[in-house]
Amino acid sequence: MISINPQDSRPLYEQIEDNFMKLIAAGIMREDDKLPSVRSLASQLAINPNTIQRAYRELEAKGFIYSMPGKGSFVSGSVDAADSRKQELLGQFDEVSQQLIDLGCTAEELSNRLKEGKSDD
Repeated sequence: MISINPQDSRPLYEQIEDNFMKLIAAGIMREDDKLPSVRSLASQLAINPNTIQRAYRELEAKGFIYSMPGKGSFVSGSVDAADSRKQELLGQFDEVSQQLIDLGCTAEELSNRLKEGKSDD
């Protein structure tokens, strides 16, 4: 369910955070679903529990999850969190698209890339 990539340059907590955001956005994890405990996920991924705790704090700050003391962390029902993340990613997309256009990439190339849903290897 949650995986980390040692070759990814992003910090582990960001990778974990992104994994959960994708699961929530895709509807795999739904409102009020319980997230794994910090200890169990840290054990499963063989990483420091503080890393999991940081990812959970970030997710909560962004509105994707909520915590109940003594009970754990749960998926929030907030549509605003998903919309906020979508807007954030669209902003990044706009910036990258403009940089590619500035480097000579055509709108058709960008469109084809989106239609393919993947990048060149």
